[in-house]
Amino acid sequence: MKRPFSFFARPGALVASGTALIAATYGLVRLAYGLFLPDVQRSLSLGDGPAGLIAAGSSLVYCVGALVGFLLAPTRPRTTVALASASAGLGVAGMATSATSAVFGVTAVVASAGAGLASPALVRLVQRDLPAGRADGAQAVVNSGTGPGLVVAGLLALVLLPDWRTAWTAAAIVTVLTGAAVLVADAHTHPRRHVREDHPQPVGLPPWNWFVAHGRLVVVALLLGTGSAAVWTYGRSLLVDAGAPASLSVLAWTALGVGGAAVALTARVLGRLRARTAWTVTSAAVAVATLGLGLAPVAPPAALVALALVTCVLFGWGYTAATGALIAWTTEVDAGRAASGTSVLFVVLVLGQALGAAAAGTVVATVGTGPVFAAATAVVAAAALLTVRAPAGRGTRPGPARRSSPHARPGAPAAGGGSRARGTR
Repeated sequence: MKRPFSFFARPGALVASGTALIAATYGLVRLAYGLFLPDVQRSLSLGDGPAGLIAAGSSLVYCVGALVGFLLAPTRPRTTVALASASAGLGVAGMATSATSAVFGVTAVVASAGAGLASPALVRLVQRDLPAGRADGAQAVVNSGTGPGLVVAGLLALVLLPDWRTAWTAAAIVTVLTGAAVLVADAHTHPRRHVREDHPQPVGLPPWNWFVAHGRLVVVALLLGTGSAAVWTYGRSLLVDAGAPASLSVLAWTALGVGGAAVALTARVLGRLRARTAWTVTSAAVAVATLGLGLAPVAPPAALVALALVTCVLFGWGYTAATGALIAWTTEVDAGRAASGTSVLFVVLVLGQALGAAAAGTVVATVGTGPVFAAATAVVAAAALLTVRAPAGRGTRPGPARRSSPHARPGAPAAGGGSRARGTR
């Protein structure tokens, strides 16, 4: 093997490039919209109403991308990665060069498809290319890429704003390069010599009992999305209204990313828990952080900075780890359809965010941010409590049992057949 490509022959290259692609498509593209929006509005004379419609359209197109991933990623993950990188990269490049608000809006909506495509594709690649004993931990690290992406977006904002065009030009370049790196790493690590995979992919749509087995997951994902929307939508506004300087609101955004990045450090600890237990712990952290941030308007000025930064780190960790727990949970239900399950649950999560943002926007002008954050806390707390009394029995998976993985522990159930996921993402 030629020396320039020796690094890509290592499984760690796929994990590193996959983490970078998630960082780009989520942290630098999709979630950075709200970070740079005030400067975009001043530059392009973009009103609050159209800005909200762009955000709604972006969520809708994210869901479309995730649904395409649902169908395509299980059997053609490389094609899905290419589509993710192209849609996000070209979309954000269009945002950076747009001369009118109309062009900006269309390209911003297109860019959001990349994140929806990237997640199921990377779940499938990691599951296919890495041994079963390493795949769970690798998924945890890859899924935590949102955090570093948010950190980089925050740093770009601190250094470059009000020059939002340069920031998104950099995001476009990074997104295309990371997508290419994933494809190169996969080409050098895919175990083509293996006669079969640990988790062969079923063909076609899942059976009805697969969807039934995901009922509880759908409910809690919807609740997390709905409750987390308050922080994602009004977190900066709440801090500014509480008297925090603009620089603190940007630092708080960066703190969200620091918390998300910390998931990679706690992956081993969370990996010892069942997926539903990890979900309870992480979603409870989101609830506590949401409540804490909601107290910012009544906090003493001396404590405001510490409260904002601590709660944002906790929220970023909890939210990112909770989305990883969803991936682990759907893997427990049916490992062979983990990519499809990830697509469905992430679609529900984003739909919940859209519902939560719409509900909060309807009442925030009347009741204020305090009650909105209190209600959001209650919704996320419900998502955590719904799993506390869940039975400790094994996960349910439809279809015939598969042969045991060669990497399985002695005496462990067959892969995907109710086996316990040893990691959370």
